[in-house]
Amino acid sequence: MSTQFKVDIHKTLRSGDRVFQLQARFESSSQRVVVYGSSGAGKSQMMKAVAGLMTPDSGRIELAGRCLFDSSAGVNLPAQERKVAYLFQDYALFPHLNVRQNIGFGLQRGWRNPLARVDGEAIRYWMEAFELDHVAHQYPHQLSGGQRQRVALARALAPQPQALLLDEPFAALDPGLRERMRAELGDLQRRLAIPMLMITHDPEDVRAFGDHVLRMENGSIFRVEENAA
Repeated sequence: MSTQFKVDIHKTLRSGDRVFQLQARFESSSQRVVVYGSSGAGKSQMMKAVAGLMTPDSGRIELAGRCLFDSSAGVNLPAQERKVAYLFQDYALFPHLNVRQNIGFGLQRGWRNPLARVDGEAIRYWMEAFELDHVAHQYPHQLSGGQRQRVALARALAPQPQALLLDEPFAALDPGLRERMRAELGDLQRRLAIPMLMITHDPEDVRAFGDHVLRMENGSIFRVEENAA
């Protein structure tokens, strides 16, 4: 199986008198990689580096053989050219856009007026795939937690990215909803066969998605676990 994720980066982060060293290194051919660790371990910073939202001081990042960042070669693709979908913990939906418009925004980057162009076959496909037709004209504040997550996933996946990056994807959901949404996301990922990199502090996420588990602490990966599932 070909390598899906290859990360070898270093970044010195400073906040006042505090200095944090991110020294993340791993390689995986798995379609499901989970980075597990407590808050402050460096998981989010590593994910931002993969997404192109933070520039490492040195190192290299590859996705399915594509070089996204290489400090020695002067390569640093902008986030919009990395072809990755990043699902934030709070979903980051646009509050002034309805469900259809939020999904459409993922397909029409750089719209000057996203309210004007919200139809099309691709939008209809994702609306149906996530069973969102009945809430198409509702706004984020009118949706349940599960519906907001579906909208965020649909918006992220609509441009057909080459990888899905998930930042604590179930943390904002009620405990009773998390199990159902884990099952839905698992089925979706298998159906799309899209490589997935998830960061979490929840051992239930590890059990559900951890085909390849990376344990992170103090900015470094110190243990790697391979699951048979």
